[in-house]
Amino acid sequence: MITDCHIHIEPIELFKPQALALITAKRDNFDEIANYCRSPKAFLQYLDRCGVDRAVLINYVAPEVIGFTSAVNQFVADYTKHDPKRLLSCGSLHPRHTTNIMADVEQILRLGLRMIKIHPPHQLLYPNDYLHGVKELEIIYRAAEANEIPVMFHTGTSVFPGARNKYGDPIYVDDVAVDFPKLKIILAHGGRPLWMNTAFFLIRRHPNVYLDISGIPPKALLTYFPRLHEIAHKTLFGTDWPSPGVTEVWQNLEDFKALPLSKERQQQILSKTAASLWPE
Repeated sequence: MITDCHIHIEPIELFKPQALALITAKRDNFDEIANYCRSPKAFLQYLDRCGVDRAVLINYVAPEVIGFTSAVNQFVADYTKHDPKRLLSCGSLHPRHTTNIMADVEQILRLGLRMIKIHPPHQLLYPNDYLHGVKELEIIYRAAEANEIPVMFHTGTSVFPGARNKYGDPIYVDDVAVDFPKLKIILAHGGRPLWMNTAFFLIRRHPNVYLDISGIPPKALLTYFPRLHEIAHKTLFGTDWPSPGVTEVWQNLEDFKALPLSKERQQQILSKTAASLWPE
């Protein structure tokens, strides 16, 4: 059972014009993608054509950069109801865009979201800002830890207008891994293209930290992570489709399968790690 842990199915109408323009400029088939964002049935047919069984649908709150509000949580919860075994929901909370963090956390739990996304370069914060007065982050992490909900952090750079890439250094996740040792933490994109060594260290250092290889061209994966075989048991396949510069899901999958990794390690990355985080 192949899981793509990182696909962007999001409410098109919430995008800021500049962010949407960047995506549409890179996608000749944007109308098709927009249809997938409105039709779970059509999107599942796309996954079938690509040879993917399950997908985690990434949504996050980032009004300043992308335009997304907390409405994304209800959107993804409603969308994934079409087939909750194949469509896994990822929502978000933003410390600066909440008037009642406890109520917002309760909504996440009530909606049954399967993952929480924190996007530091788009939310304009450091993952460890709870150490510097942003107590809302601590509440988010404690709730996720207590309810066994993984938290995914964007690590690495972003090309979207307004993104601040200083926040993308994964070293700030080190504090989170230490302070919340039972929290399942996923480093999206492995810090690419600047901080892969830091990401690799954190994954080996902390039992609760995992790697998501989305956004890394599979042909470059072993250049970015030459010792990937050492952390295959903590690595998740993902594409980051349809983000700018990302090839179609089927092409990502085909290129990954062509890598000189053992069948056992490929199966671990494509299927088993995700199954351990999100059992059927």
